[in-house]
Parts: sequence; structure tokens; C-alpha cells
Amino acid sequence: MKKRARLAALVVLCVAALTFGLLPGCGTGSKSIGVIKLDSGQISGLRQDGIWTYLGIPYAKPPVGNLRWKPPEAPQPWSGTRECIKFGPSCPQAPSDEQVGKTSEDCLYLNVWTPANSSSEKLPVMVWIHGGAFAEGSGSEPVYNGHNLSKQDVIVVTINYRLGPFGFLAYPALSKESPHGVSGNYGLMDQVQALKWVKKNIEAFGGNPADVTIFGESAGAMSVDLLMVIPQAKGLFSRAISESGPQWHFGFLPSLSDLNEAEKTGGQLATALGCSNAADPLAAMRAKTSDELIAAWGWTEQKVSPPTGPQFFPVVDGWLLPGQPTTLFKDGKQHNVPLIIGSNKDDGTVFGGLGALNKVTTAEYQSLIQANAGASTPEVLKMFPAGTDAQVPAAQSDLMTQMDFASFPRFVAASVAKTKTKAFLYQFMRVPPTEMGAQLGAYHGSELPYVFGNLDTSQGYNQTDQDLSKAIMAYWTRFAKTGSPNGGDQTDWPSYGPGDRNLALGDRIATNSGLYRAQIDLAQKIYAGGKP
Repeated sequence: MKKRARLAALVVLCVAALTFGLLPGCGTGSKSIGVIKLDSGQISGLRQDGIWTYLGIPYAKPPVGNLRWKPPEAPQPWSGTRECIKFGPSCPQAPSDEQVGKTSEDCLYLNVWTPANSSSEKLPVMVWIHGGAFAEGSGSEPVYNGHNLSKQDVIVVTINYRLGPFGFLAYPALSKESPHGVSGNYGLMDQVQALKWVKKNIEAFGGNPADVTIFGESAGAMSVDLLMVIPQAKGLFSRAISESGPQWHFGFLPSLSDLNEAEKTGGQLATALGCSNAADPLAAMRAKTSDELIAAWGWTEQKVSPPTGPQFFPVVDGWLLPGQPTTLFKDGKQHNVPLIIGSNKDDGTVFGGLGALNKVTTAEYQSLIQANAGASTPEVLKMFPAGTDAQVPAAQSDLMTQMDFASFPRFVAASVAKTKTKAFLYQFMRVPPTEMGAQLGAYHGSELPYVFGNLDTSQGYNQTDQDLSKAIMAYWTRFAKTGSPNGGDQTDWPSYGPGDRNLALGDRIATNSGLYRAQIDLAQKIYAGGKP
């Protein structure tokens, strides 16, 4: 309570300073950072340790009532100065171990950290898209706090987007009411809307709207990959960073459905809600509360058990997402922007090591491989053998790490490099000196505290980790500034080309080549019809 009172007092003091010119830190005049004029109204933020922070800024109208399952619309303008010193609600989701705080369908908010003192500074901008299987997570999670990263002379933006059935429900009645004849992908539309907001408004924060880098991890990285092939996203970003985002996989996550198949999944939800036989099923579904939708959805967190309930993912709808990402990249139809892309050495262990795969028997494992690999099944089973049920978790963890998480990044890097645009491939190898690290190695998401500079020393992180974090932040932000991660006295990172050269980010930083070559070659043969 005392802390909130101090923060409120600071905002009041800062606003008073803008009026009377009392504090040089708040500034005076229309070009000063402090109170900012957006296209929808004025906002105020807080300055701490040289960084201005603006939290809970609406970038779209609340997608509630008749706007549920509609494309996002520009936010309603407001009068006066809106105080933006606390996060907005996170989007509705099933209970999980993510630190997302309060949830509400009124969740289309973003957050900005800027070191600029003037709107004329034209700093590069980095827009973060959170992960969580398109089912959970939030831009307000503590690990994504942009304060330390923004100290590298960049503006950091984190966003929320609609999740699960709120963000990715396809349904015939929704397609019918759409002028494009499609439904689903509302969460991706939110991401595009947030990028449009950045383009319109980031200059007021001292940013350069023509110098925007999108970056994300897991489902956020998948989003980055998809934004690279979404026509409506063209021109909204100039660089991209994708961390551990698979787009093909051996059955543990759903593949991207076409519209017809996705509408069938939507029908399952309508039935579970008891709305399929209503006079107006869509109106009945929109009348349900968010809690009723979540209960009917029946999602369970993947890291605890195999996912249950209908799976709501991005949809190959022929409009926003005109084709399968693999095909679009292979045909060179992505936006030609420089790219950093990679994976973690033990991406698969979170799914196997915490029990999610322990219920898969040897017979089920072999059947899963057969369904996905077809004629290549013997080769896959030879690479990742599991003779007993007890061996399945480790085998499938290795398979996911190498043939899912590591293979698509190499495929995309090669596809981008074919267009003469530079791509930079990496593998994160540092095992965090934490309880999770001891159990799971360089697990899925373990790079995040390093990327944002948010290492908690009470968990065991040491000077080696601090040094690696500084190096990664330098690579990432130099890339955001110039399109190349190289510079300073750090190890040179070669762009992707012959020899599959990549950068190993571990206890030491070094250049490697041929990462999982045999395994990735096989995955590419199965999913992409051979090498690009």
C-alpha cells in the first residue's frame, strides 16, 4: 500500500512538473517524454533508473460482447491524461503456473519501456510476443520486464493477444459474417493491430517507426515466423528474432489446420457449450461468460500432462495466413527482413522431464512416429530408440529437441538466406545453475532471463550467467539497431550459409557448424520434401 502511494505521488508530482516546469526529469514542452500524446489520447508514465515505463496502454477496443471473435478495432479515444503505471489484465486462459495476474477479456494492452528523453531520438524498437502454446501467458510476466533490456538504447514493447478459443476459434457462422469468409486467427490479428499501433505511436516515445524488430519465444516465436508470411504484416517490422518456435512436429502439438478442419474443432466447442442447437448458435456462444468458455474448452497445461480438450491454434485460412508456413518459406514468399533464429539444446525436456510424456507407452510412441514419418519411420526409430516405456520420455524429448525445435529454424534460415537476406542461426547451450537447470538442462524457455537481463541471483545465477546475458542482449540489440548482431569485441557470428554455421551461446560463445545435421536432414525430408 505504501509503495502504491509513493508511485501515485510520483505521478502527481510529475504531471505537476509538466505544468509548472518543476522537475527537469519530467520535461516541458510537447516533445518531452513523460506525458505523451497518442492518437487516442494522452498518457502518463513513471521514470525509474533512467527508463520511462508506460504500462497497460490500450491498443484496441475491448474484444467483448459483439466484438468477441471479431478483428480488433482501434481503441476508443479518451479525454484527459490516462495514468499508465500498472499492467492491464492478461487475456483469459486456463489455470497454469504462469505469472499472469488478473485476467479479463478486456486484455488488449501493451507496455513500453523507453530510455528516450525526447520524441526526436528515433531509437530502434523491439516488440516482444510472449509464448504459451497460444493458450496461456501474458506480456506482463515478470521475466519479460523490459527495463534492463531497454538500457541498451532500445525501446521495448510487450503485448497481450487473445488466446485459446478467444483468439483462434474458427466456426462456420463466424466465417459467414466475415467480409473475407474466414474465421479464427483473431490472436494473430491482435498482433498485427499492435504493430500498427506501434507504427502510429512509437515516435512519441522516442522510437523510430521504421526500425521495428519483432521477437518472441515458443508460440511467440511461431508468431514471429507467421508474421513473416502474413501479407497484412508487410511493412510493420524490419527485423525478426525467433526463439525456439517449431512449425512442424511429431504429433505432440497440433499442426496448423485449414479453415474447414478448424471449423469442425469450433463445432466441438459449440457443442460443449450447449449452443450448437440454439436458434442463433453464435449469439448464444457470445452470451457465455469467459469462465464458461474456459470450462467448455477443457484445456490442461501441456507441461503437466498431454493436452486435453479442443486445441485452438493459428489457422491456414487462405487470407491472413495464405498457406502452410513451410510452403510459403520454401517458395520464398516471406517478407525479406534480416532474421535471428534458433533453439535450445534441451528444448524437449520440459515436455518429457516434467511428466507430460511419461504416460506415452512404447507402442503409442511408435504409432506416433509412424503417423508422422510414414516410410521414414525406421530411420526415426533408429535415431531415437525407445525399447521400454521408461525410455520413451527421453527418446521423445530428444526427438522434439532435434527434429522439431532445431529443424524448423535451420529450414527458415536457409529459406531466408536464399533470398540474399541475412539470417543468423544459434543454439542456446547454457545450463542454468538452478533447480530447473539441474533437472532439465538448457530447457525450453531457459534463455529468457538472459535475453531480458532479468537473472535472479537468489536462484543460483552467477557471474558466468551475467556475462552471457550481457552478450546476448548486445547481440540482440545490435541486430535491432543495424540488422547484424556483430560488433564490439564479441565473437563474430557468421550469417547462415554453406556448412550450417551457427553460434553456440553457452558457458563460452563459439561458432559451430552442422547442428544435428542428420536428424534435421531427415526431418526436412519428411516435412519439407528435401533440402531447401
